[in-house]
Amino acid sequence: MAALMTRLGIQYPIIQAPMAGVSTPQLAAAVSAAGGLGSIAIGAAGLAAAETMIRATRALTRAPFNVNVFCHQPASADATQDARWLDYLRPFFAQFNAQPPAELHEIYRSFLADNTVLHLLLAEKPALVSFHFGLPPSRWIQQLQDTGIVTLACVTSLSEARAAQQAGVDALVAQGIEAGGHRGIFDPQGADEQLPALALLAQLRERVALPLIAAGGIMNGADIAAALAAGAEAVQMGTAFIACPESAANEEYRRRLQSHPHTQITRVISGRPARGIINRMMTGVDSAMAPPVPPYPNAYDAGKALHAAAAAAGCYDFAAHWAGTGVAGVRVLPAAQLLQQLVDELRSAQG
Repeated sequence: MAALMTRLGIQYPIIQAPMAGVSTPQLAAAVSAAGGLGSIAIGAAGLAAAETMIRATRALTRAPFNVNVFCHQPASADATQDARWLDYLRPFFAQFNAQPPAELHEIYRSFLADNTVLHLLLAEKPALVSFHFGLPPSRWIQQLQDTGIVTLACVTSLSEARAAQQAGVDALVAQGIEAGGHRGIFDPQGADEQLPALALLAQLRERVALPLIAAGGIMNGADIAAALAAGAEAVQMGTAFIACPESAANEEYRRRLQSHPHTQITRVISGRPARGIINRMMTGVDSAMAPPVPPYPNAYDAGKALHAAAAAAGCYDFAAHWAGTGVAGVRVLPAAQLLQQLVDELRSAQG
């Protein structure tokens, strides 16, 4: 464990997950300055916004932090499929006297399709870069490493872990089915073993030679201790940090987190499987009667439009309130204080 922590430049084996739309420079800096590893997510940001986020984080802390990018396969346009989906959503929009968009757009560009982001990372040289939804070309990974950047890849299965190892990444984030937000599965149309985090660790620890970081359902020191005992060298925690005042979660999101809700995985919000707080997107839109969902991120264009129409009418039942299965353990604490409490709990759990 000490070797990975030294490589990452952190005091404690705790990584704050990069959560697009929720993690902020303030949150990442607070976690990093307190001895963990803070993260920002630039996959949903344009080039200028990504540069601003990186520089804002660096201005707040001299400690290392992680920058996360989305490596999904760019969406293939299918006007017929998009039209069927929009027509299916029309009655939901009508409840708020609104119309669905006329067409869907690829609202987030993949890291794979835009080497300007690679050049930004090579110029800015954050301590770490992590990949979600897949992998960039091996030569890109090597370029990042040649500048001193440590690379992490999120994986959900042994086959993905082996692919990441072959591509040359430095460490793996083993994402269990308990994790909130988007599954890191490389092929969203392929089979998903849906392994819990500890079961995934058990598969990977004997079969891959890279350090493992556990993710999914980890909310307290006892959870961290269990993951470390199962073969992880660190943990990545997202849901635990959403209620911190430094996050960008809005008031309704925070309220629902603290109501101890249940969570579910759906692909109707964005086009990719993702776990969030159960709402009408899951109980209404996600139905056996629904037509095929357009690919990510085009479906997200429609999901965001429906949420905007509902929110304008004071209804927040169509939002993407991502959260993991451990959501009942959310604590409302400043990030540095939460990190210290987690460390104290970990020490107690380890005796």
